[in-house]
This record gives sequence, structure tokens and C-alpha cells, in this order.
Amino acid sequence: MALNLFAHPFSSYCQKVLVALYENATPFDLRLLDRADQATMTEFAALWPLGRFPFLLDGDHPVAESTIIIEHLDLRHPGPVRLIPEDRAVALEVRFLDRFFDNYVQTPMQKIVLDAMRGEGEHDPRGVTEAHALLETAYAWLDRRIAGREWAAGPAFTLADCAAAPALFYADWAHPIPEALPSARAYRRRLNARPSFARAIEEARPYRPYFPLGAPDRD
Repeated sequence: MALNLFAHPFSSYCQKVLVALYENATPFDLRLLDRADQATMTEFAALWPLGRFPFLLDGDHPVAESTIIIEHLDLRHPGPVRLIPEDRAVALEVRFLDRFFDNYVQTPMQKIVLDAMRGEGEHDPRGVTEAHALLETAYAWLDRRIAGREWAAGPAFTLADCAAAPALFYADWAHPIPEALPSARAYRRRLNARPSFARAIEEARPYRPYFPLGAPDRD
């Protein structure tokens, strides 16, 4: 059955799923979520009224949430790169790290970015300060955890790295990873160079002017 991914290439959570698809060269149709295409937007709203993307339609089977989409792909459309290890102990670490990148890197990054998009009188300076502090703590923890490892959970590229790639890419724009954390910085460089994510980066490049904090030239 055909895979239809409702997504936008500039979205970090959409990139997370795109990396998984590109890792295994899984065929799919991108249903670009663009307000200029009202037919696709209306179809998406009918399928998933909560309106959060990415959203996968596998034939007539709907799958929401980026982590669950990747789990679904690994189960129903497996390829040579197994994103969920068969070893249950390793798989548990992979799932934990996936939660780490979503909750402690993606979430504070998005807090900073979305606050920059708010109008006069709608800003949350305390929340933004707390988000910057959380990123500092998360970066320091990651630097210790990733030292000596190629990928998040060890030698194999997994779901955890699909989550890490866009999370660290955009988080470093919102709050740069300190130079004092060489392992975390090197890990981000490896992720950016991974062909699956490098492709996602290039596909998103035309949308960089929309980044409210200003996209740096270094990536």
C-alpha cells in the first residue's frame, strides 16, 4: 500500500520522520502542508483534527506522532537500517534517548522559537530563560553521554539519531552548543553529514528566511 506523509520539510519533527524514510529508501508520497494548497490542508484536517504533523497514511491506516510513525515504519516497512534494535535492552535505551531529544532539546528549542513569533505583550521572558537553561543542562548531559560513541546508542544509527538530528540542528541555532562541549558538537556535525539528514537539510533550505531568530550561515 502507498505511504502518504503529510508534512513540511522545514519542520523539525517532520525531518525526524524523513530521516527514517531516507535511511531505508522507503518509497512514499510527500503531501506538502502548504496553505496555498487548500485541498491537501482540508484532507489533512479531516484525517487528523488535532492538526499536528507529521502524519502518515499507510494505505487507509492513519499513524500520528513522529516516534510512533518511525516505530510503525520499522515494524511494517523494515529496511536494512533497523531503527529499533531487536535487543530489548538496547531498544529501551534508544527509546529513552528519543524521549530525551524530544523533551529536553526539541521542546525548549521550540519554546524559544515560538516566543520570538509572538506579538507585543504576548512574550514569556521567564519561560524563554528557563528554556535556555534547560538546553544548557541537556547539552552538558549529552556531551558526557555521547563521548566515545559514534551514534546516540552506540555504533548503529537508530530512532534516537533520527530524533537527535533535527533537534540539535535547530537548537544550536536558538542556543549554540558551547565550545566547551566538544563531544556534543562533534555529534551534531556527524548527524549533519549523514546522507539522510543532509538531504533533509537541503530540502528545507529554501524556507530558512522564515526562521524567526534568523538562520545562521554556518550550516
